[in-house]
Amino acid sequence: MQDWERLAERMVETQLRPRGIADERVLEAMKSVPRHAFVGPGMEQSAYGDHAMPIGEGQTISQPYMVALMTQALELHGDERVLEIGTGSGYQTAILARLAEQVFSIERMRALADRARRTLEGLGISNVAVMVGDGTVGWSEYAPFDRIIVTAGSPTVPESLLEQLKDPGVMVIPVGTQGMQELKVVVKEHGRTTIRGSGGCVFVPLVGREGWETE
Repeated sequence: MQDWERLAERMVETQLRPRGIADERVLEAMKSVPRHAFVGPGMEQSAYGDHAMPIGEGQTISQPYMVALMTQALELHGDERVLEIGTGSGYQTAILARLAEQVFSIERMRALADRARRTLEGLGISNVAVMVGDGTVGWSEYAPFDRIIVTAGSPTVPESLLEQLKDPGVMVIPVGTQGMQELKVVVKEHGRTTIRGSGGCVFVPLVGREGWETE
């Protein structure tokens, strides 16, 4: 039988700590969430590798380091309501669920949303709501959100998401072309919005009314 806990520990110690992931709550979540449960059958052995992986429907589960980097940038303390755009496999969702009070996640592909729901429920994660829809316009019914994370590359910061971000609040979003983006950390505070870059990245396109029209 594979020792998944050992693989998760190695992932944290060799891929995350050496690259500057220092938030112990994030590192603990990365250790405790079983990444292999979110990949396809027969791909479990590769789940903890230093790379993204396909999950079907042309989408991917992000590299562990990128998941940790984006999560750390959110600066979660445990009492936040988080909006996630792009549920995908549900792995990032599960990490957020360990670190925040409530996670609201939007996925435009029903097959992925249904699979993610089943996986999350199977792991006993209950503080997550998953909706099928256009993530670029957010989830106004439950807005505003303390934190927003976007796991797909957008041409700009969608205005609807910015409006649904609390003041104070933080949004992490890849912005750029369909082939290359820069990870942006958007901070709303005292009525002002500041944006800083946090390195290059490559995500699948954010498709929707305030994103890309097509992939």
